[in-house]
Amino acid sequence: MKILIFYASYGGGHLNAAKSINEYIKNNYKDCDVELIDCMKYVNPAIEKITTAAYREMAKKAPWAWGRIYSDSQKGVLAHISSRSNKILAIKLLKLLREKQPDLIISTHPFGSQMCSYLKRKGKISSKIATIMTDFSPHDQWLVGHDFTDYFFVANDKMKDYLIKKDIPNSKVFVSGIPISNRFLKNYNKQEILNNYKLSNDKFTVLFFGGGEFGLGKTKTAEIFNNFVQESLNNKIQIIAISGKNPKMKQNFEDIVSHYEAKNVTILTFTNEVPELMSISDLVVTKPGGLTTSESLASHLPMVIINPIPGQEEENAEFLEDKGIAVWIKKNDDSKKIIKDLLNNPKKLDDMKKNTSYLANPHSTENICKTLFDN
Repeated sequence: MKILIFYASYGGGHLNAAKSINEYIKNNYKDCDVELIDCMKYVNPAIEKITTAAYREMAKKAPWAWGRIYSDSQKGVLAHISSRSNKILAIKLLKLLREKQPDLIISTHPFGSQMCSYLKRKGKISSKIATIMTDFSPHDQWLVGHDFTDYFFVANDKMKDYLIKKDIPNSKVFVSGIPISNRFLKNYNKQEILNNYKLSNDKFTVLFFGGGEFGLGKTKTAEIFNNFVQESLNNKIQIIAISGKNPKMKQNFEDIVSHYEAKNVTILTFTNEVPELMSISDLVVTKPGGLTTSESLASHLPMVIINPIPGQEEENAEFLEDKGIAVWIKKNDDSKKIIKDLLNNPKKLDDMKKNTSYLANPHSTENICKTLFDN
């Protein structure tokens, strides 16, 4: 069987979800020939470069602008322009599809799904199409051309209900969760990991994601990190802070730690050991991207959410807070009080941890592949 997996480089979640599916197929379905392709880069590298850069700049410097685009692209003129553009770009994608002749197309971004659905509606391709939605709330761009999509994989029952209300047959919609790496399923030797990072096994461990290239909004990140560092001075908690590929964020973290002469803080840059670090943590502080959130759920970690990008991440934050899994610190909140109250409330933390079990789908990647290949 020939399989193409399409993603687009607007945030890392779409790519990482695609990578997880790609890896699982290669390891478990040896008779399948699978390729991973950035569909937007393929159809028009110039547009892909411009739009990717625009998304990143808006997310960092003008998140309100991205929120407006996200909202307006649900319907109306902007939605029509997006749909029309993808129909035009689909003509270029057709060349690839005729060359590869895939039996199945899997897309982790709505643009890939739209282009393929349009070509199928026009009778240009006959491939099965599977759409994997990578957030905890739906956006109508995922549903354009849904009559010609064969599978929709969603994160939760609320999303399934929404799709059914949009006249998508129940038989096409599967509550799978967002695909994550199988590394989050491993039983790690926690003491060994603690030793490797020179961490204590009797302290409450906070895993703090600095937001990588997006920086989580520098001012609020610094404020909240500062408050966690102050809490670590009582010698009861320890912090693992990940700055990612963001040297300014790393310097910011180091300055705060130096100011307090804090001893219980470990600062890391980019790391491939997130599954290991989550396995030894008790709380994660992060922006609520679909993938990071799914990894945290699979690791049964309560979450503190800060600076979500308006649009899909704010919707994710609302959903997680409503489910009793996360505390969302908003722009004007008293973050010092919220953090202190949370760290001093073990029952609330325990309840949040238990609530992750109702939403966690650690076997999401496996479940998606079994639906596609074993039925």
